[in-house]
Amino acid sequence: MAAAGGAAGGAAGGAAGVLIQEKVSRLISKQNRKPVLKPNRPLTLRDAVANRKLKKGEATCVTEMSVLMACWKLNNFVDGLCSQEMESFYTCVDKAQSSMKNKSDQNILQGGRLPPKHATSLLKRYPNQTCEI
Repeated sequence: MAAAGGAAGGAAGGAAGVLIQEKVSRLISKQNRKPVLKPNRPLTLRDAVANRKLKKGEATCVTEMSVLMACWKLNNFVDGLCSQEMESFYTCVDKAQSSMKNKSDQNILQGGRLPPKHATSLLKRYPNQTCEI
């Protein structure tokens, strides 16, 4: 009895497989119908990349900024009394900007991800072929 039940289950599974194959063949065939999938745009790649900004990274100079703001709060926002804190904050910002500039130069030279402007300029120089071969 166990063998008969297993055979019946196999026959039901085979029938389901045949039904799926018939449905797929109906969807694929173009006889008497329009194609099932109709693209709303041409199926070619564009010659431009979306101009998204790269990831910023972590925040820098937060401690210097908080020390400066605390000094301002203690001294009723008088700049002259917080000159040392302002100087440390500005030097930190200058260092952070120079390191970010060096990192961006190294990323272009080393490879990895291209900035969107650079990728777009390369795609404009070497556009997609729109005609079929």
